Amino acid sequence: MDEIQVLSAQQLRAHGAQFIALLQDAVDSGASVGFLPPLAEADARAYWMSVAAGVAGGTHLVLAAVVGGVVQGTVQLALAAMPNARHRAEVMKLLVHRAVRRRGIGRALMLAVERAARGAGRTLLVLDTRPGDAAERLYASLGYVRVGIIPGYAQAASGPLADTVVMYRHLDSHADPGPQ
Repeated sequence: MDEIQVLSAQQLRAHGAQFIALLQDAVDSGASVGFLPPLAEADARAYWMSVAAGVAGGTHLVLAAVVGGVVQGTVQLALAAMPNARHRAEVMKLLVHRAVRRRGIGRALMLAVERAARGAGRTLLVLDTRPGDAAERLYASLGYVRVGIIPGYAQAASGPLADTVVMYRHLDSHADPGPQ
């Protein structure tokens, strides 16, 4: 992996085609990231432009993993804005292109997003994922604690409603480590 970087809105827009391709690859390979296959290029472009607006507005951070000069992975951090929530953020859309999976890019992105969260003054991260997926195992290996399952949370590509598992991680050393 060449590097992981936090992108500006301008950088995200400049690499828009690579982010579109990455999202389409994730959706086509069955990732549960809010879209159903086939994902039209126009829909993917509209999504990334809305994310770029969030980055410009200070509500989102986008990290990119660059491999061979191409964006091959990404993860987002949605920063809670309400006064009583400025200590937390939601980890969203961890995507790694299937051609480079199982090389540690997802783990590296998660460690980088945790550093970025700390830098933004966030001490609690939350996320959700499909139960039993490789992503759930990755998150658990990084110390994320399973809160529970929400049944029938999102439509699966095959049609039926699928469950989601909610997880959290405290980043400060004095936080409750969760159930033992």
